[in-house]
Amino acid sequence: MSHHLGEPGEREAAVLARIEEFRRRPPRLTDSVVTLAHGAGGKSSAALIDAVFVKAFANDALAGLADSATLTLPGGDRIAFSTDSFVVKPRVFPGGSIGHLAVHGTVNDLAVMGARPAWLSAAFVLEEGLPVEELRGVVADMAAAAGLAGVAIVTGDTKVVDRGAADGLYITTAGVGVIPADRVLGPDNVRAGDKVIVSGTIGDHGMAVMLARGDLAIEADICSDTAPLGGLVDALFAAAPSTRWMRDPTRGGLGTVCNELARDTNLAIILNETALPITPAVMGACDLLGIDPLYVANEGKLVAIVAPDEAEAAIAALRLHPLGERAAVIGEVAAQPPGIVVLRTGFGGERIVDMLVGDPLPRIC
Repeated sequence: MSHHLGEPGEREAAVLARIEEFRRRPPRLTDSVVTLAHGAGGKSSAALIDAVFVKAFANDALAGLADSATLTLPGGDRIAFSTDSFVVKPRVFPGGSIGHLAVHGTVNDLAVMGARPAWLSAAFVLEEGLPVEELRGVVADMAAAAGLAGVAIVTGDTKVVDRGAADGLYITTAGVGVIPADRVLGPDNVRAGDKVIVSGTIGDHGMAVMLARGDLAIEADICSDTAPLGGLVDALFAAAPSTRWMRDPTRGGLGTVCNELARDTNLAIILNETALPITPAVMGACDLLGIDPLYVANEGKLVAIVAPDEAEAAIAALRLHPLGERAAVIGEVAAQPPGIVVLRTGFGGERIVDMLVGDPLPRIC
């Protein structure tokens, strides 16, 4: 009995079918203990979330696994609701602190769902021995960040644990934002031919935190990009009202976010290497450390999918905003190969960009 597939078109279709089956298969949790990789935002994180949390908490609001849950109130208004924890080391780094991240991380998760952030809660786990003056500084940074983002911190909690049990300070914030009626985002809206845009340079935050630890004897002028994205999102919607989808590429970076979109849409994301905005300092540090900047975290950037006829206006509007001066079209959505992220390199070749495996940069947010 012959096992060959016949014509080239049939062979290609079979290969694509196998690729699609592999890509759509959720990662399996095989670890018996939690590792740092489970917090990196890549394959291990996805496996842990799917096998433990989604399985236990399954409901319609959770099913999308977006940056925030979108909830409809009895009166018909929609809100976004999100929560996040912050364990960054060091707690102060060039361009920001754990206090800035605790506000920006949550308001940005709301903003990229189309919401206008309004209220935050803040919970603190403090280690015995933490200097009160350091705590005052962190709280002052949070207050300043909340003021800049236009949100109020309206409730909270404080716990103190034994010396050595919390590495100084952990912060958890939750946020609520109101979604305007004309903003509808989601992977179901994405179409082949749409454009992929990013609001600025990638990799700044992860590299700033990594170098601030002082373990690598590398000196570079790199600052975190931590910032609130609400104003940038408003500018984008004003210029591109049919924007399809948005995310802020934090843990796992741009590469992991694009993989999640490809998985959820079963479409291809084609990125152009030469179009990626990366500063020479970040690129140099990544080269020295052997890290792909596509997987390095950002804390003040957004990735959006926009209609092709609105891409030019979107970029122009973003570049007029102080946080979007380096905005660029970095790729497009295509029908083939389904569920795959492809990088077109500067040398004219192509390579597959897989979801992050492992954790090259632990404790960066």
